[in-house]
Formats: sequence, structure tokens, C-alpha cells
Amino acid sequence: MTTASLPLLHQSSFLGSSPRILPASLGPKLVGGVPARSPRQPSPLIVEAKTQTRREDRTARHSRIRKKVEGTPERPRLCVFRSNKHLYVQVIDDTKMHTLASASTMQKPGAEQFDYSSGPTIEVAQKVGEAIARSCLEKGITKVAFDRGGYPYHGRVKALADAAREHGLQF
Repeated sequence: MTTASLPLLHQSSFLGSSPRILPASLGPKLVGGVPARSPRQPSPLIVEAKTQTRREDRTARHSRIRKKVEGTPERPRLCVFRSNKHLYVQVIDDTKMHTLASASTMQKPGAEQFDYSSGPTIEVAQKVGEAIARSCLEKGITKVAFDRGGYPYHGRVKALADAAREHGLQF
């Protein structure tokens, strides 16, 4: 029996599929036991959907940040959550799993100040930053560890952090 008459194993062009057996007439031509060179055929373009959503990407980033940032009684964690309609900030002691202070666009004293229709703006984020700084200073908290919650340090998150810094918080 010659090598040209043996069935050849051929890897399919699709990713992740198993090899299949082809008849010798359909496989590559053998010249001296080695496949002959043929002009390279372009591989078909394979388009796959993104496997993770933006929210899943953000939570993955947040978990990576949380491995490094931890709130202690001396230096609690200032955690930011940003939704389409509101902005929430908490100061958390992770050793006791206890929220020490919080501020948001939904709280009664701040909600009357904020007049926005489509969502919190940079100005609203600055007011929330001022509110959390005031709340922390009243409770004797001056140093915090900033946790951006997986969001980019830009826009509303940056405005909130800068306003909290300007009003006395250190991080």
C-alpha cells in the first residue's frame, strides 16, 4: 500500500472542530511523502460575537481593583457606583463590612439641589463629592482609599474625586 492511497487526516478550517478523514484524492498532493506546495488559499473570515458585555468587563475590572484596594478603620474605602440616572458613593470599612458614610443623587437633602433631567452631569458629581467629604469630615474620617468601581478615572468619576479632595478628604 502506498502513502498516496492512505486516507489523510485534515484539520477543518473552522476553529475548535475535530480532525476528519478525507480520501486521498481530496487531500493535499504528496510529492515524495511530503505535501506539495500549492498557492495559499485565503482562510474564510470568521466573525465571532463579543463574549462579555460592558457590565461584565466593568465588574472584572472592579474585582481586579478590589484585590489591591481594601478599606481599613484608619483608611476606609471610598467606593463609587455610577448608573445612567444616578451616582452613589460609600465610605466602607471592609474589616467590619460596615458602611461609614454615603452620599448619592437620590438622598433627600441633595436631591433638591440637583436639577438634571437625563442623568448626573459633572456638576452633579462635584456636588456629590462635596457631600461625601462633608459627611466624612463630620465623622472624623480624613483619609480614604479611592475605589473607582471599574469605571475609567474620567468625567463624572474624576469630578467626584477632585471635589472630595478639594473639600478635605485625602487619597
